Amino acid sequence: QVQLVESGGGLVQPGGSLRLSCAASGTIFGPYVMGWYLQAPGKQRELVAAMVINSGGSTNYADSVKGRFTISRDNAKNTVYLQMNSLKPEDSAVYYCNLRRGSRDYWGEGTLVTVSS
Repeated sequence: QVQLVESGGGLVQPGGSLRLSCAASGTIFGPYVMGWYLQAPGKQRELVAAMVINSGGSTNYADSVKGRFTISRDNAKNTVYLQMNSLKPEDSAVYYCNLRRGSRDYWGEGTLVTVSS
């Protein structure tokens, strides 16, 4: 069973930065994708950034965050990070860590990011 634990959310002023962390544990093997999704109140969950693990390390970003957010991974800690810079009020949402392997999706419980002055 895979478990994902997020941390790093909080309140930040517009233009500020936050770094989210997602620690993965459990039996994980083969190529898989780890990513971050956001869900704003009343809206659907949407992809922010994703990284292929154990197969090249390619990344994918939503257009709205390109140039501002960076996804990265610490292999030794089995942790994925989302560095968020130049934050905007519209980035405010609950951010969820996701691990997708084949047809299986695993989710963390989410961490709240609020961008406000």
